[in-house]
Amino acid sequence: MKHLLKARTLLLLIPVLMVLQGCGRTVDPGNRGLRWRPLTAGLIKEPLREGFYWRMPWNDVFVYDTRWKSFKEKVDALTADDLPVTVYAAITMRPIPDEVYFLAQEVGPDWYRQLVQPQLLSAVRGVVANYTMVTLPERSSEIGNKIEAVVVEALKGRHLDVYNVALSEMEFSQMVLRAIEQKQAKEQEKEQKDFEVVIAQRDAEIARIQAKGEGDSLKIRAEGEADSLRIRATGQSQAQEIITKTLTPQYLQFKLYESPNAKTIIVPEKLNVPMILSPGAEGPR
Repeated sequence: MKHLLKARTLLLLIPVLMVLQGCGRTVDPGNRGLRWRPLTAGLIKEPLREGFYWRMPWNDVFVYDTRWKSFKEKVDALTADDLPVTVYAAITMRPIPDEVYFLAQEVGPDWYRQLVQPQLLSAVRGVVANYTMVTLPERSSEIGNKIEAVVVEALKGRHLDVYNVALSEMEFSQMVLRAIEQKQAKEQEKEQKDFEVVIAQRDAEIARIQAKGEGDSLKIRAEGEADSLRIRATGQSQAQEIITKTLTPQYLQFKLYESPNAKTIIVPEKLNVPMILSPGAEGPR
């Protein structure tokens, strides 16, 4: 009899527990809740933190996930040189916990699809359009930062917090890849030629410096030799001038008389007769 009574009691408690379960709502950690009382106050402004909250069957509690979440989008865009590219952009963001009431009033629970997604797609296409195809991979970080700045500006005052925007991947068509390879090959060839030109210019400059050095050396040597000849000629000229000044008739007569080979001939003093003497074995002539 007692077992039968317990069974009936459990059968009666189950519907009651089910009703009671339907009259409450749990707000998990990292979430915020908003009370919804459609027959009286409507949406309550004060957010509910984590915990279990009782409610009447005709009321409700709306729960918003305020944890950081990443959303990934595949975006078809055109580059500055009108080439198609597929960009995979990831945005990490969340609702601002203390502003979920305003977010619910202005947008609602589907805030990403209605508000963020259009802004993100537009920002990706707008920023990518400023870059050429070959610069996209190497400047992906810069492009992601610019997209993030555009999205943050567009969502300012919309009760959302953006952590970052990054480009995770890019896809190019085979035709575009071949064009990129050809362009890179031409650029490398041009860089090689520019390098060869620089080397040739450097070698030519070295040759010019060496030639100038050799020319300066020859010039200095020639000037030195010319100065030496000029000094020698000046010395000889000065010596000759001194000798000429000292060769007086009296000195010459004295040197003639002084020589052991000289022959003495007496000529009257006032007789102007030229006399040529040739001292030697044959005597005067």
